[in-house]
Amino acid sequence: MRAVLDTNVLISGVIATGVPHELLIKGFNHEYQIVVSTETLTEFRETLLKYPERFHMDEDEVQQEVETIRYFAEFVDPEEDITAVEADPDDDKFLEAAIAGSVEYLVSGDGHLLDLELFRGIDIVEPRTFYDRLNTE
Repeated sequence: MRAVLDTNVLISGVIATGVPHELLIKGFNHEYQIVVSTETLTEFRETLLKYPERFHMDEDEVQQEVETIRYFAEFVDPEEDITAVEADPDDDKFLEAAIAGSVEYLVSGDGHLLDLELFRGIDIVEPRTFYDRLNTE
C-alpha cells in the first residue's frame, strides 16, 4: 500500500503522539510506503520553521525530522500540473504527488482535500480512516 501524507498529518506525526504519529511509525516500519515530492516535503519543512513557538523545534530539529522522512519515503517527481482544489490551489501539490506516486491513499485533515473524497481512484481520507484500513488489511 502506498500513501501521501499531507503537511498537517506529517507535522502532527512528529510533534505529538496519536494516530498521525502511529501512521509515521507504520510507514517507517514498512507497513506501507510513504510517498513525498520535493514540494510536499518543502512545505513540511517551511511550516515547521515558520512557527517555532507553536512547534517548539529549532532549525536543527526540523532538519532532523525532514531527513528522517526523506530516508523512509519514496520521492516522486510530478509531471502533471493538477488544478482540482479551487478553494486552496496550494493543496494541488498533494494530488500531484499522489498521481505521480500511484498511491491508493491521500491522508489529510484538510477539509478542502477531504471534500474531494476520491480523485482519479485515490481515496482521500482522514488519518484515523487510513489507520483503521492499514490494521484490517
